[in-house]
Amino acid sequence: MKTNKVNNKKTIIFRLFKDIREFYPVMLPLVIVFIVFNAIISSIPAIFMQNIIAIVEKNWQTGDWNGVKDNILSLVAILAVFYVLSILSGITYNQLMAFITQGTLKKFRIKMFSKMQTLPIKYVDTHNHGDVMSFYTNDIDTLRQMISQSFPQLLISSITVLSVFCIMIYYSVWLTMVILLGVTAMLFVTRKVGGGSAKYFIKQQKALGRLEGFTEEMMNGQKVVKVFCHENESKADFDKINEALYKDARKANRYANILGPIIINIGNVLYVIVAIIGGILLITKVPNISISGLPFGISIFVPFLNMTKQFAGNVNQVSHQINSVVMGLAGAQRIYGLIDEEAEHDEGYVTLVNVREEDGKLIECSKRTGIWAWKHPHSDDSVTYTKLTGDVRLYNVDFEYEPGKPVLHDISLYAKPGQKVAFVGATGAGKTTITNLLNRFYDIADGKIRYDGININKIKKSDLRSAIGIVLQDTNLFTGTVMDNIRYGKLDASDDECIAAAKLAGADDFIRRLPEGYNTMLTENGANLSQGQRQLISIARAAVADPPVMILDEATSSIDTRTEAIVQRGMDALMEGRTVFVIAHRLSTVKNSDVIIVLDHGRIIEKGNHEELIEQKGQYYQLYTGAFELE
Repeated sequence: MKTNKVNNKKTIIFRLFKDIREFYPVMLPLVIVFIVFNAIISSIPAIFMQNIIAIVEKNWQTGDWNGVKDNILSLVAILAVFYVLSILSGITYNQLMAFITQGTLKKFRIKMFSKMQTLPIKYVDTHNHGDVMSFYTNDIDTLRQMISQSFPQLLISSITVLSVFCIMIYYSVWLTMVILLGVTAMLFVTRKVGGGSAKYFIKQQKALGRLEGFTEEMMNGQKVVKVFCHENESKADFDKINEALYKDARKANRYANILGPIIINIGNVLYVIVAIIGGILLITKVPNISISGLPFGISIFVPFLNMTKQFAGNVNQVSHQINSVVMGLAGAQRIYGLIDEEAEHDEGYVTLVNVREEDGKLIECSKRTGIWAWKHPHSDDSVTYTKLTGDVRLYNVDFEYEPGKPVLHDISLYAKPGQKVAFVGATGAGKTTITNLLNRFYDIADGKIRYDGININKIKKSDLRSAIGIVLQDTNLFTGTVMDNIRYGKLDASDDECIAAAKLAGADDFIRRLPEGYNTMLTENGANLSQGQRQLISIARAAVADPPVMILDEATSSIDTRTEAIVQRGMDALMEGRTVFVIAHRLSTVKNSDVIIVLDHGRIIEKGNHEELIEQKGQYYQLYTGAFELE
């Protein structure tokens, strides 16, 4: 369940600053100090200009120029010092800001990836992979622009505006009131136009995620597109998604791009108005109202015109940054949406531990013994140990992926240690769903599943899954060597153990013929291997884990008949002494199973071994004899 708190923009900003402050508790305040210092210094030249002009104006009237040069040079020298300090502070805060920005993005990527590891399989099944990738690319990039550019510029512009305003009101209240009227107009336009673009920038980010998802899907399925000559259809679908992105981006940027020219022209008009009113004040000699108490003259009028430009320019800078801020907030909203996803719930407390047998009792050991047991703590502080054997039983299990749409109905079955149980049925009958429930990828709606007599809801999910090996129909290999991919099933496995597992799976022969043997690098999900070879490595990976329960979900479906015979011998050795659940369309691979369960629309319609089911002459018999085919 997602939380709603990331939908409020103010909440997002406060939360973002809170996170950055937690990441860099010392560096962030230091950056803010340098930014404020830099912004204040940028306002000081107006004061020096007023003093210089005042000196010239005074001496022009008196005709006494003694010491004028020295006074002006002193002011210029002091001003130069301020400029040097401004340069140094600007360089410092930019360097610190770059460090904070990249560090923050790094930590956000870690947060997102860490959360991804805790999410239930349901999240992966219901979200487009390309859209998820967009979190790490597009959304992170918009956040980078906002943190590194927009926020510092907004702070600088805001401080500068405040500093200049204070100087203005110090010199002339009349002209400051004129400036305030112009700024009010600027802020009104900024709010109206900038607010209108916000919703479209959020839509733009979502549309960009959909486009990336579609592109990834087409890249993965390019061979299928070519085989079925669907290039034009794919292009048409792409055009629709791209058009939607174009419309959202156009609307978002339409608002954002008209803001700048409007603000600039309001600033120009304001400059002219200040010049006219200032000129009138000079001619009419209206008494000046100011904190300084200085009479209104050229020494105030000229700096005031420059401050008007500076004031309007910084307001314009704020409007320019709205685009990046809104995009950044849209990206941050999606990022926090992922971070706030509810993690996979695990109420289990039964764990898997190493034990040794002594006088008929199981004694927990800290060292690996090769013997495992379930450690079951009880409410009275007592602890019992149940040896891990691989006894799996389902009692009246019901399940539904979506409320009101049941997938499994009253499933009851048992698999004793060492038994091979096969599931047969049409696509969608519920075969894979049952194996997903054994791993607790999904939780059942009703009924019970027991592993070695323990309700699997009481077993910690990580311990439960470490006791169950699985070979899927779709292979997943990772960037690394062949040895690394086999060792993925057991990270502390030795090279000899990995090689033994490869031999068991029938993969050793082809691996040794690879350019670097077991040290051959695999990339792009093993693109340099055939589908059958990739499957053999995934079988070896499961073999090295050596779990008491093995799930083979169409494990040999991608292997040709000749290779299947080789693999089947290894699979038979792998399955020996283990509880095995097999899903297969090839009935030849399940013929020797202890129990064959025929499923239809989530219900068990037949159960028995091969000979018993043939004698019943039911659906299995029809499948085996070819009278009925699996869909």
